[in-house]
Amino acid sequence: MTGTVPEILINGEAHPLRLTLGALAKIEEAVGGGDFDALQKRLAAPRVSDLVLILHALIGGGGKDLAIEVLRASDVDLGEASNAIAEAFKAIATPIAQGSVPDSNASPANEATMPGKPPGLRDAP
Repeated sequence: MTGTVPEILINGEAHPLRLTLGALAKIEEAVGGGDFDALQKRLAAPRVSDLVLILHALIGGGGKDLAIEVLRASDVDLGEASNAIAEAFKAIATPIAQGSVPDSNASPANEATMPGKPPGLRDAP
């Protein structure tokens, strides 16, 4: 991890995206109906409305207060939003402190099933 926080540009303003526990809880409730297993299944094939809710939660986790109505009315590139969301989720699967030892069982083959990395937000090939 390079230490950078993913950002997305909305209405000319940069919004950092962070997957905090609060943001994850908000995503779990809004997208998964309060069930983490249901959330993981839903993220395997997310809807655009799911991406808006996830993006909104990550913006809040990044410290910005943006009304969801403003986000829905904004011109946001779907590809850019998807990539930024994936980067925010990827940050929790990456060792934070220098010298941290990554999970020895982690490999590209099982990366998508690592805790904290929903299967629907895998890196593009």
